[in-house]
Amino acid sequence: MRFRGLLVALVLLAALAGGLYYSNKQKAAEAAKPPANTPPKIVSLTEGDITKVVLKKKGAEDAVLEKTGGKWRLTAPMPYAADQDIASQLVASAANVTSDRIVEDKASNLAAYGLSSPALEVDITGKGGKISKLKIGDDAPANSGSYAMLEGDPRVFTAASYVKTGLDKSVNDLRDKRLLTFDQDKLSRVELIAQKQKQDIEFGRDKDQWQIVKPKPLRADGVQVDEMLRKLKDAKMDLALSADDAKKAAATFASGTPVATVKLTDPSGTQQIEIRKNKDDYYAKSSIVPGVFKVTPDLGAGVDKALDDFRNKKLFDFGFSDPSKVEMHAGGKTYAFQKGGEDWFSNGKKLDSVSLQSFLDKLRDLSATKFIDTGALGAPAIDITVVSNSGKLTEKLLIAKQGADYVAQRENEPALYGLDGKTIAELSQAASDVKPAPPAKK
Repeated sequence: MRFRGLLVALVLLAALAGGLYYSNKQKAAEAAKPPANTPPKIVSLTEGDITKVVLKKKGAEDAVLEKTGGKWRLTAPMPYAADQDIASQLVASAANVTSDRIVEDKASNLAAYGLSSPALEVDITGKGGKISKLKIGDDAPANSGSYAMLEGDPRVFTAASYVKTGLDKSVNDLRDKRLLTFDQDKLSRVELIAQKQKQDIEFGRDKDQWQIVKPKPLRADGVQVDEMLRKLKDAKMDLALSADDAKKAAATFASGTPVATVKLTDPSGTQQIEIRKNKDDYYAKSSIVPGVFKVTPDLGAGVDKALDDFRNKKLFDFGFSDPSKVEMHAGGKTYAFQKGGEDWFSNGKKLDSVSLQSFLDKLRDLSATKFIDTGALGAPAIDITVVSNSGKLTEKLLIAKQGADYVAQRENEPALYGLDGKTIAELSQAASDVKPAPPAKK
């Protein structure tokens, strides 16, 4: 009897476990189903599988967007570079189109919805070359979007207004409007032929730093070079110009006064832009796109510069990082400061951090008031050596008195920098003001 009772219990337990498993499986399946009131999808594709989108609009040529080498390009009505962000947004909109509601399950009169000859048709080529043809018809009443359907599906839907807005793009909407397409991070050479300078200025990149290569090797102000490049990169063409306006722009450019020509070289090659001025307006012609376009005065002023505008006026390059060692000889005095851990020391004595930091700030901000192209330095009255970048960068500066002011020269560099007397007096005072740290409190 006991064995029989145990057997019955085992059978009941197995049945209960099976019922529980089946119940959980049913619940999971039900949970995976979309709610009954969820609007059906009109188009549901994997965005990464889409290789081609054709936009067909009444009264306009078809716009064909194709993916080549991971990038989108316009191949019709003319081959143009595409704006990658706008193209990607269009493809994302085309890949997933959700309806608001079903109007008819089997529509017999498509003309009633403007779908027999739709205002917009979007042909989407997906995986395996399969083409999904989405048709957008008339606007539905009461501002409830537009009528839409997928070719091969007899149902007619309404889709929210943002669906049509996201897909209704012109060729000009999709075109890359940049006058220059260089990669700023990969530029290796920039040549500026500015009217103000009367000679070429050439910049070369040394790792992450710009240097002036021509007319002679000089330190460049990287901020000024990058600012010019940013303005060039932001230059856009106005594709809304009429044919007459385009002709006027070309004629104005031809009669305009040359301002500057800039040549930019990255791994893809060299691009060029020429900028001219007519009265208060600036016009540009690029080697990347045909035509002449009006550009902003900000761009015109950004390239209309002389050599000195791009030279580095700072006397030291250690920038925002604190050096590890500083030695200064001035007026018969020697100041030697060495960093140890987080603290600074002089002759083994810990220094007051506030007064030491004030001196370092004066060194960091030490800037030329002018550049001196001729003459020699003369006998140095002050010399300063700064070690930074974990000992990898050593900079030595020699300073000589010239009348009421001073002339400075960096070691192993021919350039001379003019400094005013007040700046040097403040620097010497800051060095003299560095004091020992107060004794630690018990």
